[in-house]
Amino acid sequence: MKFTVNGTEHEVSVEDDMPLLWVLRDELNITGPKYGCGIAQCGACTVMLDGQAVRSCQVTADELEGTEVTTIEGLGTPDALHAVQAAWVEHQVAQCGYCQSGQIMQAAALLDMNDDPSDEDIDQVMSGNLCRCGTYPRIRAAVKTAAKTLQEA
Repeated sequence: MKFTVNGTEHEVSVEDDMPLLWVLRDELNITGPKYGCGIAQCGACTVMLDGQAVRSCQVTADELEGTEVTTIEGLGTPDALHAVQAAWVEHQVAQCGYCQSGQIMQAAALLDMNDDPSDEDIDQVMSGNLCRCGTYPRIRAAVKTAAKTLQEA
């Protein structure tokens, strides 16, 4: 099957039921999405599929033909961070960092749909992304900062 990841077309030959998470990590060496639970409950594996935030542990390879996948590696670059990534740094969101790529991808997808989210909007959309370190207040502040940055751009 052929699909695009972070702007680069890839062709892979894998079992139809292989989760996208393992296609990315094992076949394409893209390690930003993390394995957390395998049942779409933690959000560590969140990526964008055709612009929508999805749990890559639940999307199977047979769903990928012709799609566009964006992972944390494709969101920004070290020299040109995405507004969400820059806000994460500014607010020092990460502690252990394990969940952060999924958190950032979910936040970026939120801001693609809602450029001025309320605290309730942020809490609702981000509620499926768990952070064992409990940085939720900083996550909310970072999303607000990123929204403001994107509005001013």
